Amino acid sequence: MGGLIARVKDGDVILVTRLDRLGKDTIDMINLINKFNALNVGIRFLENSISTEGATGKMVITILAAVAEAEKSRLVERTSEGRVEARFKGITFGRKRFINRDILLGLKLSGHGATTIAREMNISRAAIYKILKEENVTPLRKD
Repeated sequence: MGGLIARVKDGDVILVTRLDRLGKDTIDMINLINKFNALNVGIRFLENSISTEGATGKMVITILAAVAEAEKSRLVERTSEGRVEARFKGITFGRKRFINRDILLGLKLSGHGATTIAREMNISRAAIYKILKEENVTPLRKD
């Protein structure tokens, strides 16, 4: 927003698609609205057809910004509650990964390079190097 603030001129109007696109939270949005207001720059929100121009517009913006922040907080809260409930039910998050180190080390000892092993085991070369480092095995030859 710093670049935009530097470029606007007295009487300009900034078009914003939605209220929540202006700032990261209510305080940030209100601060930006106040900065633009001090520069005599209006803000219009296309989704709601509201504007900061005029006293009523400023009041509506402040109320909507507070509501948007409350919705965002509630979404974060519900997501967190859902994760806790899922963990309680035994659901784990993230990718389940098992790499058979014996096969990897066997392929390495038989002279295969990291690219060949990666294709054979359907894993990344980085995973191969990490395991070899953990197992204190010398680096692989290049394929």
